[in-house]
Amino acid sequence: MRNLPRSLFAALMAIALLSPTPANAAQTLAEVAAKVKDLEEQATTAAENAQAAKVQLGKLKKTLDSVQQQASQQGASVNELHKSIGVIAADQYKAGPLSQSLELLFSSDPALYLSSAGSLAAVTRKKTADLKKFSVSTQRLNATTFTVSDKLALVKAAEAKFTKQLAIANSKLKEAEELLSKLTAAERERLAKLKEDQEDNDQQSSLADAGKYAGVSGRGGIAIKYGLAQIGDKYVFGAAGLTYWDCSGLTMRAFQAAGVSLPHSSRAQYGYGKAISRKDLLPGDLVFFGKPISHVAIYLGGDRMLTAPRTGSRVKIATLDMGRKPYIGARRL
Repeated sequence: MRNLPRSLFAALMAIALLSPTPANAAQTLAEVAAKVKDLEEQATTAAENAQAAKVQLGKLKKTLDSVQQQASQQGASVNELHKSIGVIAADQYKAGPLSQSLELLFSSDPALYLSSAGSLAAVTRKKTADLKKFSVSTQRLNATTFTVSDKLALVKAAEAKFTKQLAIANSKLKEAEELLSKLTAAERERLAKLKEDQEDNDQQSSLADAGKYAGVSGRGGIAIKYGLAQIGDKYVFGAAGLTYWDCSGLTMRAFQAAGVSLPHSSRAQYGYGKAISRKDLLPGDLVFFGKPISHVAIYLGGDRMLTAPRTGSRVKIATLDMGRKPYIGARRL
C-alpha cells in the first residue's frame, strides 16, 4: 500500500468508507454524502443571493435617506413660504374690500399717491413672486413625497428578498443535518472523516502549489498574494474575514488590499472592471459562475483559481469549474 500513488490510495479509501453497510442498505453513504454536498451547494447559492439582496438594500437605503433629507429641506422651505403667504393674506384682510392702490388713488394727497405708487407696485410683484414660489415648492414637495414612498416600497421589497434567501440557505443546511441525523453515529463519523480527509488533502495540495502564483505583479498580484494567505480558512456564508470567508467576502478583501473597493456580493462585483473573454484570462482576473451569478473566484492561470467554494469547505486552489454552476465571464480590475 505504501507504493500506491496518493490519488489511487485516496480513491480506494473512499470506496471502502462509502460502501454499503447492513444498517443502511437502502441508501449508501456515498449517496448520502452526495445529497449533503448538493444541499450545501444550494445553501451557498442562496446565501450569495442574500448577499446580492443585502448590497442592493444598502444602495436603496442610501437613496431613501437622500430623498428623505431632500423632502425635509423642501418641507422647511414650504413652511417658511407658508408663513409669508399668511402675512400676505392678513394684509389683504386688513385692507378690506378697497385695495391699497385704490386707497392711495382717492386719497386727498396726490403727492402721497405718486411717491407711494412705485413702492406699492414693487411690493405687489414681491407678493406675486412669493405666491408663485410657494406653489412651485409645494408641487416639488409633493413629488418628492411620492418618490420617498416609492423608494420605501423598494427598500421593503429588498429586505423581504434578503430575509427569504437567508431563510432558504438555513433551511438547506437544516435539511442536510436532518439527512445526516438518520444515519448511525458510526456512519456519521465515517462521513465526517472522509470529508475532513478530502479537505486536508486539498489544503496540502493548495499550499504546495501556492508558490507558483506568488510572482504575479500589479493589483491582481496583490489580491492573489492576499488570497493565498487564507488557504485553509473555512467557508461561512456572509463572512469576510479574517478567519472565515464566503466567496465574495474573500475577493472583496483581497482586492481591498490592492486598493480596489468592491461590494460584498459576487453578482454586484460582476459590474466592476473590464469584461474579459475566457481565452484572454490573466492571473488576478475575477471569474464568475452561476445563473444568476452566485460565485466569484480569483483566476490564477492554467485553468486554476483561488476560491472559497461552499459551506463545509475551505479556501483552496481548484480547477476552473463549479460543477452545475456554469462559467459566466470574467472582469479585470
